Amino acid sequence: MIRLQADLHTHTIASTHAYSTITENCSFAAKNGIKCVAMTDHAMTMPDAPHCWHYHNLKILPRKIEGVTVLKGAEANIIDYDGNIDIDDETLGYLEWVVASFHKYTCKPSTVEEHTRGYLSIAKNPIIDIIGHPTTSMFEYDMEKCVKAFKEYNKIVEINESSIMWKNGSRENALELMKLCKKYEVFISIDSDAHFHELIGQAPLALEMAQSIDFPSKLVINSDFDMLREYILSKRPNLDI
Repeated sequence: MIRLQADLHTHTIASTHAYSTITENCSFAAKNGIKCVAMTDHAMTMPDAPHCWHYHNLKILPRKIEGVTVLKGAEANIIDYDGNIDIDDETLGYLEWVVASFHKYTCKPSTVEEHTRGYLSIAKNPIIDIIGHPTTSMFEYDMEKCVKAFKEYNKIVEINESSIMWKNGSRENALELMKLCKKYEVFISIDSDAHFHELIGQAPLALEMAQSIDFPSKLVINSDFDMLREYILSKRPNLDI
């Protein structure tokens, strides 16, 4: 069975529709065998996002809280179909981890062709680590074409527990996406997208789906902290992790 050692998409009270602090998130993670938590609050065009100073001041956080490694990051919003995100270069310089996601609040849903073009464009951005929740029916796209691009540009594809649970079409799309990632040997990350600390590292629906298709644990980047660390250092060799 696949067991998670990291949760690479989580929120704190800095995103005001979330309800826990980074310390609460890490405390729960430590009690449940999660070795690493990526703190990825929403970037600035989201209506409830923190001010840019939140990201500029991430340096004050220790590397570990409650014994859990903290990756200091953000969930960037993809704001158009040319692959642009809503984080400026200065702010990106303070980040160690970047999830990039489509949200209806920051990019108006369009056609399959436009969504596909957007994902193909974002795949080429070297600062992006994870393609966030690419399973909602609101942003349908040519999944196979994009998975090939994610492979080419070394992007991690997220299987998002919260989306599977709450977003229309995500359960079926997530299963199809996992099958394609298995076929083309693309790394996935099974994440909680937690907005409350007791959800950190919890992804029973996604894990059950992965097991149902015998998805290989070697392709689940957050199932092994050493494997995750190797990926991080390949992109950010000076990071003290």
